[in-house]
Amino acid sequence: MELSNLQPSLESAPSIKFIEELAIIITAKNLTPTMMSQDFLKFSGIIPQSWELAQQPLLNPSVAQLNFQNGVNIVAQPGNLTISESFSNKTINEAYIAHIASQYIEKLPHAEYQGFSLNPKIIVPIPDNPAAIQYYFTQSLLNQGSWQDIGRGLIQANINLLYQLNEQCQLSVSISQATLQAPQQRPVFAVLFSGKFNYNVATDNQQQTKNRLLQAILSWQRDFRTFREIVSQKFLEQSNLLHPTPESMIFPMGIL
Repeated sequence: MELSNLQPSLESAPSIKFIEELAIIITAKNLTPTMMSQDFLKFSGIIPQSWELAQQPLLNPSVAQLNFQNGVNIVAQPGNLTISESFSNKTINEAYIAHIASQYIEKLPHAEYQGFSLNPKIIVPIPDNPAAIQYYFTQSLLNQGSWQDIGRGLIQANINLLYQLNEQCQLSVSISQATLQAPQQRPVFAVLFSGKFNYNVATDNQQQTKNRLLQAILSWQRDFRTFREIVSQKFLEQSNLLHPTPESMIFPMGIL
């Protein structure tokens, strides 16, 4: 999915594709992986009956993992549930994860919920120009200095930032270098922007906590668009990172 529909300045590089992913993480004291089976999710109405798995599910006391053919992944570990989805081949209005999260809370209202976070990722591939990524970190994001001249020079950089958006929500942003790998193709270097909207939902009242959780989930599109705008306007607009090339494409792969 391209960000050019959000930021006019990015239209000058229409061939650069942005890989987008989103995860919702719910924490609860008494959440156990063994209850997170495909049958439970379907019979309770949390997911549609028609959904098919993309691979054999994993289910044991330590972790439950279900990967569906539509790109939705559900992973449960003791104390937390992660629902993730890729937006490479769909629009934001076609997303499933917020509905799944809301249904989970509605079907299990008595769980001792403790926290909620929305974790978006935007991956910016930079084909054929790894030096541009190095320059972006050392010149655009950081001030030049002797700290870069240690040994044979800086190899890799990661940057972690934390913002207070309002009384109930903090946003952390991590910027790091990544590598994309597709079968029978050479690796492509990229910049990974990882966000985390961390909501304070815990209260002494179970119903109030549930209401805060549902309200945070309802805000997911606003938060996702906010993160897109932050990446495009605050971190990419003033940089020289984006250079259109005919080889720019979306790789249907994860990060190495």
